[in-house]
Amino acid sequence: MEGGAESVLGLQPYSSISIGYHSSFGHHDDLFLLELDQTLLPDVLHQRVTLRGQLNEDAVLCTESNTYAVKFVGTSNTVFLIPPTDQFGQNANNSDSKISAPKVVASVIKVAPGNMELVEVSPRLDKLKFLLSENPLRCDNLFEVEDFEGSESNGKIGLYKWSDLVERVQASDAELFAGLKALSAVEINGYWRVVDEKYMDEVLNVLLQNSVLNDWSLNSLNEDAVIGVLETDGFPRPLAEHCLQVYGSKVDEETGLSSVWKLDEKRVCLHFAKGILRGGKKKKLESFMDDWNRKIPDGMIARFDMLEGEVLTERIGVEKWVYAFSVSSLPYNPAERFQMLFHERPKWEWNDLQPYIKDLRVPGLSSEGLLLKYTRRSQPTAEAEPIFSSK
Repeated sequence: MEGGAESVLGLQPYSSISIGYHSSFGHHDDLFLLELDQTLLPDVLHQRVTLRGQLNEDAVLCTESNTYAVKFVGTSNTVFLIPPTDQFGQNANNSDSKISAPKVVASVIKVAPGNMELVEVSPRLDKLKFLLSENPLRCDNLFEVEDFEGSESNGKIGLYKWSDLVERVQASDAELFAGLKALSAVEINGYWRVVDEKYMDEVLNVLLQNSVLNDWSLNSLNEDAVIGVLETDGFPRPLAEHCLQVYGSKVDEETGLSSVWKLDEKRVCLHFAKGILRGGKKKKLESFMDDWNRKIPDGMIARFDMLEGEVLTERIGVEKWVYAFSVSSLPYNPAERFQMLFHERPKWEWNDLQPYIKDLRVPGLSSEGLLLKYTRRSQPTAEAEPIFSSK
């Protein structure tokens, strides 16, 4: 009598069972062994996982919140796959049942050369940055979605819905959404877009100008009033809401049914600092600080420490100069990140380097581990600041 996996699982200690080839024995390339730890088992059993990747990419497995590389591990042992009994018929010889119990033979359907293992990895978000940079939202392309709605060529013009990004980006849903938030992306007409810096500058300036005209406090902005003014000036409602989310935060109090927002001093000041240095400009530090203080709204105070991870300084002769170098422009891949950092500067002090690597997340590797892997540390004296260079 053919037996299934149950007959093997039910074996008692020191007992044995015969095995044989099932009539459907073969390569069965659609069957793989997957090794899981207990934390992942519920996600797999309840079908909360997906495999993601394009034809030219190694597949990753994603849960709702994490991403795992799928690696094949060969084995020198012979591993038999025996399916459950209900997956094939049983051939019992009932005529002999009165004489002796039928012999149970476990039927092997495949010999597995190894198994698949899952290794948690960082989400591959550099592709997300690339896709959204193809077609940033500007005032001159604001309505192109309506022109191409229903067309199968949306992907070719750099417009991506959530489902398009899920299909193309190797990241879990939670990691993908966090990546969109980190890029300050906004969903308009069903498509996720990053907003062109100059266009975002227009939106913020209109808001600030109207705050002066209408005597609004930047610490207590009525949401309906702000959005109404921005819509009157031609900005779509989702973009107006996005402006408040990027540069402000909700406060607890409400005026009727409308929420109240407070502009964040650091985020607003940073916006104007980046505008001054846009286009690769280098400015003397004193001149830059003068320009910066003139541009920010009244009541806000610009501090140089607000620019951590956004600008670098260099000394040319007796003058100190400042220029833009934003962490947001760097790759998420650690090896590529360090390569770009050491291309910019061959040697880094820790205080300068730390803002450019603190966002790196590599499962199983600490910040110290990253430094050991990708940098060489030197320290002339015990009192001196450590210097990091490329390995």
